[in-house]
Amino acid sequence: MTNLPNSSNGKLKDTTMPELSAEIFIIPFAEERFIIYAPIRQAAFVGNSQVVKLLADLQRGVPDQALAANSSVLQFFRELKIIDEGIEPLPITSFQGDPEPTMVTLFLTTACNLRCTYCYASAGDTPIKSMKLAVAKRGIDFVADNALKKRLPFFEVAYHGGGEPTVSWRVMTDSLEYARDKAAELRIGLRATTATNGVLSKEKIEWIIQHLEGASLSFDGLPSVQDTHRLTVLGQGSSTQVIHTMRCFDEAKFPYGIRMTITADQIPLLPESVEYVCATFRPQRIQVEPAYELGRYKGSPSAETEAFINAFRTAQQRARPYGQEIFFSGARLGILTNHFCGVTQDGFALTPDGNVSGCYEVFSEDNPLAKTFIYGEPDKKNKGYKFELPVLNNLRQQAVQQRPFCQGCFAKWTCAGDCYHKSLTVNGQGEFVGSDRCHIIRELTKDQILDKIADSGESVWASPVE
Repeated sequence: MTNLPNSSNGKLKDTTMPELSAEIFIIPFAEERFIIYAPIRQAAFVGNSQVVKLLADLQRGVPDQALAANSSVLQFFRELKIIDEGIEPLPITSFQGDPEPTMVTLFLTTACNLRCTYCYASAGDTPIKSMKLAVAKRGIDFVADNALKKRLPFFEVAYHGGGEPTVSWRVMTDSLEYARDKAAELRIGLRATTATNGVLSKEKIEWIIQHLEGASLSFDGLPSVQDTHRLTVLGQGSSTQVIHTMRCFDEAKFPYGIRMTITADQIPLLPESVEYVCATFRPQRIQVEPAYELGRYKGSPSAETEAFINAFRTAQQRARPYGQEIFFSGARLGILTNHFCGVTQDGFALTPDGNVSGCYEVFSEDNPLAKTFIYGEPDKKNKGYKFELPVLNNLRQQAVQQRPFCQGCFAKWTCAGDCYHKSLTVNGQGEFVGSDRCHIIRELTKDQILDKIADSGESVWASPVE
C-alpha cells in the first residue's frame, strides 16, 4: 500500500506548468505517511511528505525545480486525472418550484407494539395518531400521476412512521391494494416496502412476503441485547418474535435489511452482535447506528464515541468472512452527492393528518421541528397539495455545498452534510458547526478509502470515471 511514485531524475519534455484539476484532501495516516484523496475523481493513494509538497506547489501554482524533476510523479497524477484534466464536474443537483415526487412515505400511525428504551419518537408515550385511508389514497394518487407525467416505469410507496406501521393493518393493506389498482389503471409499475420492528403475526409475515418488495427490520443483535432495549408493551423481550420473523423471511428468500441501534452500554457487544446476525440470518444489508439522543433516549449517555468507532471496526472484521459489510449512514464511499437524504431533495412523506414532511423523524405536527420540516398540506380545492415554498426552499438549501463548516471535510461529497434533523438537535437553528457524528463519519470513511487502496493490489484506488 506504500509503493508510491517517488522523486525521479527524469526531465519533462513539456515545460508547461501542470494545473491541478481535482479537489485534493491530504489526510494524515501514519508517521510521514498521508492519504492523498480526490473524492470527485474517486482516486486515492498513500504518499510521503515529498508528494504532499508537490501537490501543495501545484495548488499554489508555484514553479519549482523539484516539480520539473518529477516527470514520473506528474504522469502518475495525470493518470489519476488530478492534473491537466480540466474542470472537475461537481455532483450537485438542485430543486426548484413545486415538488413532483414519485415516491410517498406513509406515516400510518404513532402507535407501537414495542416500548424501546431509546425510541426517538417516544412511541406509546404520546397520544396516538392514525392515518385514514383517504389520506393514503391522496398521496398515492399524487405520486402515481407524477410518475406517469414523467414517463417513469413505476412509482413507490413506503410504510414508515413514528410507530409500527403494521399496527395500522387495515389501512396498510387497503392502501397497498389501492396502489396496485392505481398502477394497473395507469399501466405503470409499483414498488412497495416497509420499515418494521419485526414483532409480527403469521398473517402479517405472510402478507409482507407476498405483497412487498422489501423491508427494513429493526434488530439489535444478540438476543440479550435485543431484550434489554427493545421491549414489548408488557416489558418483555422481543427477540424470540423478531428471530421468528427473520427466519420466515430467510426461508422465503424475501429481501430485507437489518437496522441495529447501539446504545452506549451495548457498544462492547457490537462485534459479537454483528457476528451473531451474520452467522444466523441472511439479510441483504446490515446498518449500524449509535442511538440518537432524542425521545426516550434523551439525556442518556452518548454512543457517538471513540468506543463506537473501535467496536464498529472490529464488527466489520467479524462480518467479512460471512460476505457481509456493515454500513453506517454517513460513511458511504462510492456515492458522490450533495444530498444526505430526501430532506434536501423534496422528500415526500405524509403525517397521519395528511400534511407533507420532508423528514422521516418529523412524523407529526407535534414535533418540535415541525415548522422546519413540514412544508405542505392537502389542497382543499383539488386532489393535490399546497406547498409552502419558503419552508421547502430552506430544506433544499441544506445541501452540503451550502454548509460552510463542511467545505474543508474530505467526506463532504459522500456524507453530504449528514442528517439535517440531527444537526438541528445538536446545533440548534444556527449555523452548523459539527457534531460527534462528524468524527465517526471521517474515521469510517478513511477506513473505506484505505480498504479501496488495499483491495486494488496496486497501492492506488482509481475508479473509472466517465
